[in-house]
Amino acid sequence: MPQKTLPTWMTALVLSSASLTTFAQVPAPPDNQILSSAYTGEAYSPYAKRDFPSTVFFGDTHLHTDISMDAGAFGDRLGLDAAYKFARGEQVTASRGGPVRLSRPLDFLVVADHSDNMGFFPDLLAGAPFILSDPTGKDWYNRLKAGEGVGVALEIISLFSQDKFPPALTYSPDSAPYKSAWDKTVEAAEKYNEPGRFTAFIGYEWTSLVKGNNLHRVVVYRDGGDKGGQMVPYTTAAPMGSTTPRKLWEWMAGYEKKTGGEVLAIAHNGNLSNGLMFPMASQSDGTPLDASYVQQRDKWEPLYEATQIKGDGETHPFLSPDDEFADYETWDIGNLDVSEAKTDAMLAGEYAREGLKRGMELQAKFGVNPYKYGMIGSTDSHTSLATTAEDNFFGKHSGAEPSPERMMHPFMATEQGAIMGWQMVASGLAAVWAEDNTREALFDAMERKEVYATTGSRMMVRLFGGWEFEADDLDNREPAFVGYEKGVPMGGDLPQATAGKSPTFMVYALRDAIGANLDRIQIVKGWYDGEKTHEKVYDVAWSGDRKPAADGKVPAVGNTVDVETASWTNTIGASELGTVWTDPDFDPTQSAFYYARVLEIPKPRWSNYDAFRFGVSIPEGAPTSTQDRAYTAPIWYNPKS
Repeated sequence: MPQKTLPTWMTALVLSSASLTTFAQVPAPPDNQILSSAYTGEAYSPYAKRDFPSTVFFGDTHLHTDISMDAGAFGDRLGLDAAYKFARGEQVTASRGGPVRLSRPLDFLVVADHSDNMGFFPDLLAGAPFILSDPTGKDWYNRLKAGEGVGVALEIISLFSQDKFPPALTYSPDSAPYKSAWDKTVEAAEKYNEPGRFTAFIGYEWTSLVKGNNLHRVVVYRDGGDKGGQMVPYTTAAPMGSTTPRKLWEWMAGYEKKTGGEVLAIAHNGNLSNGLMFPMASQSDGTPLDASYVQQRDKWEPLYEATQIKGDGETHPFLSPDDEFADYETWDIGNLDVSEAKTDAMLAGEYAREGLKRGMELQAKFGVNPYKYGMIGSTDSHTSLATTAEDNFFGKHSGAEPSPERMMHPFMATEQGAIMGWQMVASGLAAVWAEDNTREALFDAMERKEVYATTGSRMMVRLFGGWEFEADDLDNREPAFVGYEKGVPMGGDLPQATAGKSPTFMVYALRDAIGANLDRIQIVKGWYDGEKTHEKVYDVAWSGDRKPAADGKVPAVGNTVDVETASWTNTIGASELGTVWTDPDFDPTQSAFYYARVLEIPKPRWSNYDAFRFGVSIPEGAPTSTQDRAYTAPIWYNPKS
């Protein structure tokens, strides 16, 4: 259906601090209708008894500082203090020089330095005697001092990826330098955590690599330093660590038992796992999938990182050939260190949409869905700078901070293929619907999956599912009240079907207050018919007077990007979109999931800004515009057993 422009009061519901222009295409209902639906008789003030999340908070759950050995070797010279100050909105000086600042502060941050060899790089850079006494350590030190840090970083990544990192240089988690690095990490989170204003989570990245295949997880703590400091992170090197996820989950259970605290894990974007992220038959170590695996993964991993600097991971054109928006910032050359080339057979085990589909199949087999996650985005920046805006992008690592050459410099290159600098993605952010900006409230929202991913934009999105939503519900003065009263939010499960009814979904979105207008809202459905899975993308709300084609697809919104000047105008699209949509193809006997994908109109990509500001050419093959987007956590339907 065409755009249903939301009344201006909805802006106040979801975007309390910004003013958006409303492009009215549907008249507002009479005042008496609005008031009668808003007043329930329980209290004159409808906000007095509000017991649901009314604010969305934006943050980064995956940022590295110089404590991570690869980040440091690449040239990151900013520590924990700078990372937090920058995220809180302060101006800092980038590692390569020059001031840098966010357009707006983040609401929360997880500094997720690598679990393995935590604290090694600062000692290497300082020339610690025991490191210089090792030939490899001395060689790395000399090359760092000679300005060859990028080469050292790539060598470190390659050796670690292939389990060949020098044992003599390994910082085990029971060593004093490692414990000191973790203590500093915990202390910094405590220092900058300010409940109600800015949340600094304690966290780390469990850095599992299986022959270069990325199985990383970010571990996030609900707790403060009194609990988080009791145990050092779990690592991957034997005998104290392991690369298998189920061993990490055992450690997480042990942490909660010992401390009384709470932790969760966020699986890394799987596009560099070469098919290992969402297994169907066997785990990464060859052990067959069993009931224990699916139960533990469902318990410990409620979120999935669907987009970040190293490519977007929602879906792939090979997996979703009928989805014209599937080929977005795709990285499909190989695994993390490009030691093994990618094949088509690997793709289904790597992408979020296919993972959701596989989860339904495994649920039919084991009774539990191990891939029942909410989607979030984060940067995975190794610069201590959480930058996601196209016009303020500071790269994957400090060697790729703004410069005339960074687009053409290979990010990673082997005989298997190359990933070029221009392929870095200015993505992403985690959006969390919570009651307050505190560790506890945000963590609890993450656990219940009331989250969505964006590729860098701060657009605001709501999704509710139920059986009774009607078009008039969007005319209610407080639609979120109706959403929670009549249905479930993103991340929830639909109640059992009412005979003869199809599920209804109320979805609405508001553009980023300083960003691009909205192109469309889509509902992505996946379902399992007992034999195989299927998917379909429905255009449900869109800007302007475009008409769907015979196949139901709405034409492109247009493109106002001026490539030469890296500029665009908001003369197309809409500031806000919303609709109530009913599944026209519902089968109550089939399990299904539904999530919203919201697209902005095209705007300049970071490579456009580099070309304009440095006076260089955009490399052949690089996009000349981008459409930022959001992916909500799904709402699931399960038929009666």
